[in-house]
Amino acid sequence: MEATRLRRLAVIATAAVLLALSSTATLNTATAVAAPGDPPRIVPVPASLTITAGTSFSLTQSTAIVGSGFVAEYLAGVLRRSTGFPFPITTSGSGITLSLSGPATMAQEAYRLDVTAQGVTITARTQEGLLRGVQTFRQLLPPKVESPTVQAGPWTIDGVSITDQPRFAWRGVMLDVARHFFTVDEVKRFIDQAALYKVNVLHLHLADDQGWRIQIDSWPRLATYGGSTEVGGGPGGHYTKQDYAEITRYAADRFMTVVPEIDMPGHTNAALASYAELNCDGQAPPLRTDTAVGYSSLCISKEITYRFVDDVIRELAAMTPGPYLHIGGDEAHNTAKPDYMAFVKRVGETVAAHGKKLVGWQEIGQATLPTDATGQYWGSATHANSVVAQGGKLVFSPPGNAYLDMKYNQNTPLGLDWAGYIEVQKAYGWDPATVIGGVSESSIRGVEAPLWTETIANIEDAEFMTNPRLAAIAEIGWSPASTHDWQSFSTRLGAQGPRWSIRKTNYYRSTQVPWPAMTGRITGVGSAKCVDVPAFNSQDGTDLILYTCNGGANQSWTYDPANGEIRSLGKCMDVEYANPGDGTAVQLYTCNGTTAQKWTYDSATRNLTALGKCLTADGAGTTNFTELVISTCHGAPDQQWALP
Repeated sequence: MEATRLRRLAVIATAAVLLALSSTATLNTATAVAAPGDPPRIVPVPASLTITAGTSFSLTQSTAIVGSGFVAEYLAGVLRRSTGFPFPITTSGSGITLSLSGPATMAQEAYRLDVTAQGVTITARTQEGLLRGVQTFRQLLPPKVESPTVQAGPWTIDGVSITDQPRFAWRGVMLDVARHFFTVDEVKRFIDQAALYKVNVLHLHLADDQGWRIQIDSWPRLATYGGSTEVGGGPGGHYTKQDYAEITRYAADRFMTVVPEIDMPGHTNAALASYAELNCDGQAPPLRTDTAVGYSSLCISKEITYRFVDDVIRELAAMTPGPYLHIGGDEAHNTAKPDYMAFVKRVGETVAAHGKKLVGWQEIGQATLPTDATGQYWGSATHANSVVAQGGKLVFSPPGNAYLDMKYNQNTPLGLDWAGYIEVQKAYGWDPATVIGGVSESSIRGVEAPLWTETIANIEDAEFMTNPRLAAIAEIGWSPASTHDWQSFSTRLGAQGPRWSIRKTNYYRSTQVPWPAMTGRITGVGSAKCVDVPAFNSQDGTDLILYTCNGGANQSWTYDPANGEIRSLGKCMDVEYANPGDGTAVQLYTCNGTTAQKWTYDSATRNLTALGKCLTADGAGTTNFTELVISTCHGAPDQQWALP
């Protein structure tokens, strides 16, 4: 090893000068588009797709968008940002045509997309249908179309004809902002990611034991006091009415309906702590920052409870443009069943009186409901069947398939596991029409993927738990049951990885998915420095180091999960002498296909492993020229890496 150390010192001696001369490089993802003649890799898969062989259309400096309204502006914004082309919006001509000439028989969200040598035409009956077609169109283009900065072309789309419409009207995702608070900008980011996959319902869980997140003028302490903390004791927060209006506006622009939830009669400690008079004993409990459930209840026998409920629903209904209001109703273990049934019946009448349609978790099926009620299934067929028997419909959120807060596997550092581990194939492996025997598809309003946030404290963690599983739930909700096929889906899902990477969207790189090779920098989580080939020295045996990220080609790595190789400067990342011992140097070496060059990345732990050991910053170093070695995996930041 001494010869190695001397060689390393000699190389490092000139590194600083040469690194100063390195050029800036942009993230270069694999194309992740289908080869000519192969079907485009679109999620959700369209109802019908026909390839037009030998035909293509390219976006150029002179391409215009023919159309009007928000969808035309939305598409122009996406394309201008990444191509640098002006994309003027006109009312006549050719280029990308957004046409509202769809027949009256066309479904609300249906669209047709045609790519010919003359241009692109998206036809629908509504602006909503046009937007769904635009999201499909984005996936026909190279992943770099998602870049926030201008990228080089070409921007060529193969000829294709697509007709498409959704299977279910409700394709939702729930964000629990009560247990951990998310800012307006974070919610917008969450909306944009979901909208890419034609998700059209954002269920906001606005109140729970740990926090109340919405301004209610008639009961102001709900937000100012009840919203002042969160799980773990953080500062919490709440949305003003202006904040909430901005969220609903932003969602509506993407044809996404916001469904607000105020959970009751249980999950109400934040409200009970804010107003003593809501408690049966007149004593306000302390605020809670733990994750226990089932202990709180509004006082069913007090008339003030119903004045409180009416005020909250009245104000929330007035600021919510969508037709639905969710009252929760789950896990009310501290409410006697007769009281629970009476409460839900009365609250359902209150929701209707304020012009909204009742939604609740499956337990509301125990009570008398309005005939247009929606029950959200999360495990009880008995309660769900009761909703249907009263004329209501169901939204399916089976915890063992659709709960985004469940861990992917035992190594996932975030999430819970009470419903089991949910890898991507399991998230995709169900059909709403077969969950409950005897419930016909006509009684199913749709599907929803809930993200509870007991362990999710920021938007990056939310994205990691959401992607790629939300795409699986979105396809179940949108695409015909006849198209459901894991092998096809996993291939199409893999093509989304480069799109997420270039958007800087966090995601879990499941080993069940054939992700394409991707190129960019490898960054140490503990050091914020890049894996570097010192002095651009591509000779065999050059030992790798950490160095300040500078965009040089010697910090550009291509990782191919299919063969485990990590390449830079035409050579492979290699464990010296294939020695699995702790402290063995990691070097650059001619690619040879041996196990010393086969690396596995676990995005849950962020570990890069070869020969059963983890890539490690030697001595947990964080400074420039820290050497890279392998050592026994221990989970610390010096063994955690962010890949492109």
